Amino acid sequence: MNSQSTSTAAPEHLNSTGCRIGYTEGKGRGVYATCPIPKRTVVEISPVLFFSKQEYDDHGKHTVLDHYTFNWKDGRMALALGLGSLFNHSNTPNVSFTLDPQTDSIRYETVRDIDPHEELCIFYGHKLWFDPLESNSLGEHSEDEVDDGWGGLSMVNDESEDSVSENASLRALLDGNEDEIIDEESLPFIRYKPPPEEEELATIRTMLAWVVDVPEPRHITTLLKWLKKAGLENPDLGHLKRIRKQGEKTTLLISTCLSAPTLPEDIDLPEPVQVPVPTSAALTLTSLALKTTFWPTFYAPRRKGESEAWPRGKVRWAVEAIKTLASECRKAKIRGDLPIAAYVPLPYSADEGKKAIAHDTRVSAKHPLRHAVLNLVRQIAAAESQGREDEDVPVQPSEDDMNPLRNGSNYLLTSLTVFLSHEPCIMCSMALLHSRVKEVIYLHPMEKTGGCGGLACLPTLQGVNHRFDICRWKIDTFNLQDIIIDDNLDA
Repeated sequence: MNSQSTSTAAPEHLNSTGCRIGYTEGKGRGVYATCPIPKRTVVEISPVLFFSKQEYDDHGKHTVLDHYTFNWKDGRMALALGLGSLFNHSNTPNVSFTLDPQTDSIRYETVRDIDPHEELCIFYGHKLWFDPLESNSLGEHSEDEVDDGWGGLSMVNDESEDSVSENASLRALLDGNEDEIIDEESLPFIRYKPPPEEEELATIRTMLAWVVDVPEPRHITTLLKWLKKAGLENPDLGHLKRIRKQGEKTTLLISTCLSAPTLPEDIDLPEPVQVPVPTSAALTLTSLALKTTFWPTFYAPRRKGESEAWPRGKVRWAVEAIKTLASECRKAKIRGDLPIAAYVPLPYSADEGKKAIAHDTRVSAKHPLRHAVLNLVRQIAAAESQGREDEDVPVQPSEDDMNPLRNGSNYLLTSLTVFLSHEPCIMCSMALLHSRVKEVIYLHPMEKTGGCGGLACLPTLQGVNHRFDICRWKIDTFNLQDIIIDDNLDA
């Protein structure tokens, strides 16, 4: 709380919104409106002074500064200048704030319309060092409640549509024609770009194929017609050239069948042999040179811009999904669970379809496999099987259950986008892969345990039969530090 002053005059504070400094009995100095202020108006951008963690622990927290500092993202403590240190506390705040590491400042924004002479207040958090004058409209909070991670002052995290604190760049991105395509660098996420594949000889993936030397090159045309007629011209070898010439020697690529093919009897040919050939086309010139040492391979580089284009409307859709995801994380944290969540919204521009949200319940369920992703997939599976959620209760199989599933009919996440609070662990990444998810967008990377680019990247591993896009949300877009978990945990 702000200290009392013996002055009776309320000095005017000149700024674009007409806020002034005023005094209230029992609260001291505060920030007041002199005219109506619309919601989502930036009323103050306060520069900050930083204290290192060491000097704050040794000195700062033993002074009155302990009531005015903010916990910065890198562990430092920040003292807001200007009006930033004058906003009083309210359990029903009308101002939210955003820490901006780009400019080392704190942005204060109204979350609803403000009336003239109304005091502008922020939410300090649940663990207050004073008794607030107003009643606690959010309910009583025990001393054992999980700390929200913001030190003495907390950001507003109301669940209403307009209350989330977005930074200026995101607000600019959301304004405009919803059909306008957003360029890649302006998107609020970064796509995971896998490292170049098969760039060393030892990494070239091969398979065995039958080949035969053709002593007389004039027989090549006849043999090619024979391949087509015999059904041996299949897509498995479409990335390879059929003929290899080495000096005077000509060799024909036949097939990848298990047993040796029967060659035409009217042409005098040696017995076919098996040789290793590349399993895919070359994506880079380096890969092409290496693969050609096994067998002549086609060059098929990835096209620029092959990633799906995002219109502005889809960015808005993603922002709403992130807000919902963050809210679910905080609900989980209040319940005593890990603040980890997974969310599948309705597909963009769709009025119906699959939709589900789940959080990590390893703590409350006392079950090591109750990760958020697994809970989400299980929830969708339950909806697919007409609400049979409890896997521990035997269910009489229906006639549909008795029939063999069509290939792909049990791929629960096909064409869907999954939003995750944290990069999924190896187990959850494999569950997403098996469920045939379209893309994953996560907030916090997990470099020590993540399976989508952290410790490993499951969709790029040799032998997996599905690929999905991976995007990391730019963390600075929202204040989400209160849902960070230990980087040694599996998310």
